[in-house]
Amino acid sequence: MGFEDLDAPLELYIRAALGRKARDLILLDVRELTTLADVFILCTGRSNRQVTAIADHIRRYMKDNGIRPLYVEGLKEGHWALLDYGQVVIHVFYEPVRQFYDLESLWSDARRIPVEDFIGSLPEDDQADGAIT
Repeated sequence: MGFEDLDAPLELYIRAALGRKARDLILLDVRELTTLADVFILCTGRSNRQVTAIADHIRRYMKDNGIRPLYVEGLKEGHWALLDYGQVVIHVFYEPVRQFYDLESLWSDARRIPVEDFIGSLPEDDQADGAIT
């Protein structure tokens, strides 16, 4: 079951997140669990400043590709930025905050979408930097 009906390909969201070296990228298929979205993308920044930079880069990158978020929260604080694109919701966490809220466990019934399916077309330095686990 693919994601061809998304407003933008998942690869575009992945490229946006990796543009500022987001780490621990996880994609969750939540279509069967909620009507909030089809996919949750979780990623981590090493500092509050990096979380803000990642989220801001995602917003600009997607805008440059004709996609605007419905809602953005947490950009200034840099602890947990949320970018809601309707079908895709992106969570950018500062590492301690991600561990505390543990969305991976909260949504443990969601199927993980293998990021490896998209790596082939991503820049080599994103793969080698440990950005994807």
